[in-house]
Amino acid sequence: MGLTARIRTRDGWAVSHAVVTVTDMTGTQVLRAEADAEGAVRDTTELTPGAYTVIVTAVGYAPAASSAIVTASGRAEVGTVTLARQGGTELPPPGPWTIDPAHSSVAAVAQHLGISSVHGRFTEFGGTIEIAPDDVAKSRVEAVIRAASVDTGNGMRDTHLKSGDFLDVERYPEITYRSGALTQAGPDRWTVHGELAMHGVVRPVDLDLAYLGTGADPWGGTRAAFRATAALHREDFAMNYNQVLQAGIAAIGTTLRVELDIQAVQGDSLPTA
Repeated sequence: MGLTARIRTRDGWAVSHAVVTVTDMTGTQVLRAEADAEGAVRDTTELTPGAYTVIVTAVGYAPAASSAIVTASGRAEVGTVTLARQGGTELPPPGPWTIDPAHSSVAAVAQHLGISSVHGRFTEFGGTIEIAPDDVAKSRVEAVIRAASVDTGNGMRDTHLKSGDFLDVERYPEITYRSGALTQAGPDRWTVHGELAMHGVVRPVDLDLAYLGTGADPWGGTRAAFRATAALHREDFAMNYNQVLQAGIAAIGTTLRVELDIQAVQGDSLPTA
């Protein structure tokens, strides 16, 4: 097999319409192949050993180029190539943006019995993003989550999570997050510094944020996409309940992995259509 590669977006989705072009050191094209439905490229053209340039293109994405060495076997294993959305390295236009809950998710993962994970999400939330015009590091994020909207796919477990052992939604119906500043961690990565208020406790929480790009939507608007993660410790928010099993293993882990996939619409309100 001459060439193998996997083409993915930044958040791991296959790019099925990607085209891979291979040129030699003189700039002459020696191979052109298309990705299959799974974003995989497998071409059997035998290549002469040496150094080559691999260029990956796809409509709507910025091209990516890398070097490859073909071994004596005639194979070139490019590995995984990650494509960014066109304009993904440009910051969103300044001004207000409104989080679209219908196309966003707020999820958390906890360890269960020391051997597996329990996944949950909140189904009711909203928020705003304000991109500062002079310095993006001064941008702000505010979000509100309805604590009672927690959903783990199990009614009995959800009822327990809403109780005083955990979220205590009757006393603390809202979970809020307000950012203070941003620190750039890379060309399209940021650390969001903010405060999370949950279960009557306010703690500083940083979000590791990846900016995925901006583009037009079918309703005439402009959307920006972000992915963010954070780690929370339940005891920091006075949620100390646990059931310890034999050998000291906790039934529910004390650390939560928070995973946010956010679409925001430019403007201070969501489209009504």
